Amino acid sequence: MELFQHYNALYRKAVHEINDERLVVDSMMDSESDERRGITLLIRPDDQVKEEVSRFLNVLKDVEPDQYYYPESDFHITVMSLISCYDGFHYDRIDLSRYAEVVKESIADVGTMGFIFKGITASPSCIMVQGFPTGTGLNILRDRLRKNFRNTDLQQSLDKRYKLQTAHSTVVRFREPLANKKRFLKVLEAYRDYRFGTFRADSLEMVFNDWYQKTELVEKLHTFSL
Repeated sequence: MELFQHYNALYRKAVHEINDERLVVDSMMDSESDERRGITLLIRPDDQVKEEVSRFLNVLKDVEPDQYYYPESDFHITVMSLISCYDGFHYDRIDLSRYAEVVKESIADVGTMGFIFKGITASPSCIMVQGFPTGTGLNILRDRLRKNFRNTDLQQSLDKRYKLQTAHSTVVRFREPLANKKRFLKVLEAYRDYRFGTFRADSLEMVFNDWYQKTELVEKLHTFSL
């Protein structure tokens, strides 16, 4: 219930700000000079969920074709941003084996993790599919990662921007002002409680990524079995 209330508060606030013409357009979305990179632990939804999300995005594209819509290959849930993206970072500056060892220690006995993708929420800069963990595994893993990385001297930025508590997947980013604001918001409202599906994650990826997790810029560094 607490996570639902959090998503609901985000949505209400975003709709209010969008109606007030306070949309946040991402000026870096299409920049070829964007060198922000980081290290992220993430989970990928299954193909059935991806198909349902893509159908939703196709409806939005008909209304607002100039926004940035994530391709299926880029859908993900961020488990933890180990090193938040910053300009010029590259993983050859760190000992990846030590990071992998901390993650392995943290996932011990966590097991597979289930998720429900139901409804959408928003911010003034993006649209997100709401994810709800079906058990406590995700929270346990995040708490272990925080504790275990805190006990090392490894470069990390866990929770530096905010404490990650959701299981959402960002699927749209605004790169232009809305041309059809009322129709766009009407579509969002229609999908507010839409059930996109459920899936179980049996693996975790550690990736070297850009800010947007674009496949062509992401390098998979390690896959962990849950």
